[in-house]
Order: sequence, then C-alpha cells, then structure tokens
Amino acid sequence: MSAPALPGRLATPRDASGGGRAITRPRWVYIASISLAVRCLPEVAPLKALWNHLIATQDAPPTWLIVLAGLAALAAVAYPPSWHLARGLITIAHEGGHALAAVLTRRRLHGIRLHSDTSGVTLTRGNPRGLGMIVTAGSGYVAPSLLGFGAAWLTSAGHITLLLWSVLALLACMLLMIRNIFGAVSLLVTGGAVFAISSFTKPEVQAVVAYAAVWFLLLGGVRPIVELQSKRRRGQAPDSDADQLARLTRIPGTFWVVLFLLVSAAALAAGAWLLVDLPALLPAAFGSA
Repeated sequence: MSAPALPGRLATPRDASGGGRAITRPRWVYIASISLAVRCLPEVAPLKALWNHLIATQDAPPTWLIVLAGLAALAAVAYPPSWHLARGLITIAHEGGHALAAVLTRRRLHGIRLHSDTSGVTLTRGNPRGLGMIVTAGSGYVAPSLLGFGAAWLTSAGHITLLLWSVLALLACMLLMIRNIFGAVSLLVTGGAVFAISSFTKPEVQAVVAYAAVWFLLLGGVRPIVELQSKRRRGQAPDSDADQLARLTRIPGTFWVVLFLLVSAAALAAGAWLLVDLPALLPAAFGSA
C-alpha cells in the first residue's frame, strides 16, 4: 500500500504474537544498575569533561541575526521549491513523534519508513484502540512544533552544544528502527550534517545554524497541518492521523486538525518569544523611540 504525501501514516497491525512467557528482570535491578552508572560517571575524567562540554553555554547572536535566521526559515517554508526539498526534515520529526509516543505508551515499535516523496510510515503493534493508540496517532503532527519549542528553550538558554548532541542522539535512536534504505540514508545525511556543524565550526556559526533550525521546526510544523486539511477537503487523505483519531474517538477529524493547529501555533508563539527575547527587546525599542 502506497504511503500518502506528507505527513506520514501510522500503521498499527494488531499484536498477533503468542506463546511463551517473556523472561524479565525485576524493575529494581534496572534502577539499581542505572543509579550505579550515574554515580560512577563523575569519577571518569573523560566523561566528566564531555559532560562539562555539553552543558557549557554560548552567547546568543545579535538580535538582528536571530530575526534574519527566522526570516530565512520562513522563506524556506513558504517557497514551494525549497519546502519540497526541506520538508523531509519535518517528516523525520513527525515519524519520530509517533515512535516516541508508541514507546512511552508501551506499544511495540515495529519500524519506521521514510520515503523519497517526503512521506513516512511508523509501524506499531498492540491494542488497535485505547489511550495508547490515541496518543500515538495524535503525536505526529504536533511533534515538529513541540520539538521546536524544546529546542528554542535550550537555544535561548545558550545550550547550543547540548541541543546539537541531543539531536544526534535522537537521530541515532531513530536509525535503529528504520526499515528502508532511503530512510537510513536520510538520517545518516542529516546526522552527518549536524555532527559536522557541532565538531568543525566555530561557536558563532553553530549558534546561527541552531537558531535557523529551531525557527524551521517551529514554522515548518504549522504548514503540514494546513496542507492536511486541504487534502482532507479534497478527499485525498482518508487514512490521515486526524481521520484515524476520528475513528478511534468518534470525534470529527476536523476537531483534531484544529487541535493540531492550536498546539503548533502556541509552540510557535512561545518559541518566538524565547528566541527573540521580546521582554528585553520591547523596552529597548520604546526607550530608543
């Protein structure tokens, strides 16, 4: 079955596994092991140096450069040719949102596929109904915006290095679940670019790239939701996340589209407030006037 255009599709076959009881260790064993590992980390000099490097803060670029980065991201989202090339990054965040929600709700994550037409599919197993399925289906469209808001919080606090390495960690985790070659190549290229920026560029360059990427996530998270409703009106997205949620909850799909849009708009507004530092900018502007 072909996957629809962006955004991705959530495939949820019923769990048909059977036979045998899984052998599991008591939860306290894992907790004790993790606690011991965390306590030992500060005693390892290289790891301590790495941690200090990760949590170090960097100065923010000038406000005009932050605004310029936002305008560049807006142009990339609004201009169709550039959007067609760049929206695959939004698909990665979209499918990553499905995957993370599936793991957190204790569904079985069966795999992720990213396609060259910027669509994607996340395969999970478990109860085809219920809260876990609802949360998993509803996480895709809001994931880019929520990720952008979290990244805006780190960026505004000066944790550029921590942001870049966190992105690398998320991409590595996602790579483990990729089930097609194009998806693997997409993640490797994206991760390679992030690694190169974090390792071989000056802190000033890293900061500008980070701000532009955060703006892109915040702005790029809104457009697919608008496109979704346009396709639903034309009957081109019968298996979209909103329509799956409608079948799961008996609440119209339009309600879910509006909810997606409200969450993304709120994340955009809050993220912009953090990035531009409006509380400091407005008094300065009025004072100069």
